[in-house]
Amino acid sequence: MITTAIFPGRYVQGANAVELCLGEELSRLGKKALILQDPIVHQKLGNDIVKALDGKIHFQVDVFNSECCDEEIERVSALAKSFGADVIVGMGGGKTLDTAKATGASLQLPIAIVPTLASTDAPCSSLVVIYTQQGNFKRYMMIPRNPDVVLVDSQIIANAPVRFLVSGIGDALATWFEAEDCRVKMAGNMTGRSGPMSAFGLARLCYDTLLKYGVLAKSACEQQKVTPALEHVIEANTLLSGLGFESGGLAAAHAIHNGLTVLPQTHSFWHGEKVAFGTLAMLMLTDRDPEIIDTVYTFCREIGLPTTLEEIGLAGISDVELMKAAQASCNEGETIHNEPYEITPANVLAAMRAADAEGCRRKKIANA
Repeated sequence: MITTAIFPGRYVQGANAVELCLGEELSRLGKKALILQDPIVHQKLGNDIVKALDGKIHFQVDVFNSECCDEEIERVSALAKSFGADVIVGMGGGKTLDTAKATGASLQLPIAIVPTLASTDAPCSSLVVIYTQQGNFKRYMMIPRNPDVVLVDSQIIANAPVRFLVSGIGDALATWFEAEDCRVKMAGNMTGRSGPMSAFGLARLCYDTLLKYGVLAKSACEQQKVTPALEHVIEANTLLSGLGFESGGLAAAHAIHNGLTVLPQTHSFWHGEKVAFGTLAMLMLTDRDPEIIDTVYTFCREIGLPTTLEEIGLAGISDVELMKAAQASCNEGETIHNEPYEITPANVLAAMRAADAEGCRRKKIANA
């Protein structure tokens, strides 16, 4: 059996990394950079980026149009061509970064990623999630290679609202469970081949790190302070989860997330929040040990992740409506088929209802 792992070219993390390292890292890759920034980054950090890069590389800044869709990728690609960019840089959240990755791939240029949130595991991966202009999941896209540089400034992460960090924890929480099921089934990772033991070891380390340091990291982020615990969780959310999912594989949790995106009520909730509920449903679907289920529910409650349908905008949803999400999660080519269990829309619907019922039960006890 041939196994395959894929990694970014370089990973840089630490407080003030943008000021201290960004210019040096970009100058290794080229002379002219198109920098795609999300609107908040442009407003809050635009001047800091100019200072960090002044005299080190020529650059042009563009502001992201809020959705990683084919139309936005085409727009940014045309802008990069007109500028003569030889490096594409993405700064911001997951969709901004994915758009930069897709642009760099389409133009066959080096890609540098500067996440300003630890809210998803997108930064290190060659995976791009394409949505429609309306925000519905459309398809996965694999670019030919991972980003050449991923640079994470921990102080910027600490300065962001804590909900972003918690959402990233929700995304990362799925990593070990999905990779483990792929390992059991010998299902393909994002390369189509099985992952090596290092990928599954990193996925488990991701899970253990979240449980050990997650609450402490959230407390530090609430104070906008960088501590060792916060550094550990930033690395888990970004690097360990990215390597774990891409080289270990995805399964039910992310497929259920994708299914949930067909319900407009969920669009105001973030990727990791919906993945967290998808993980709880996955635990029910795959008959996990009750002790594991208890651990994950307790952690989600403690860290502030959704454990009920109401908490992702689906209070009072009917089975008819929820079945739409269940069916979409089982579409041909979805990662739910990496599960070593029987998968049907009816089973997924039952798992989501069971996950919601358990979440409601625990919430009622906590509020009693």
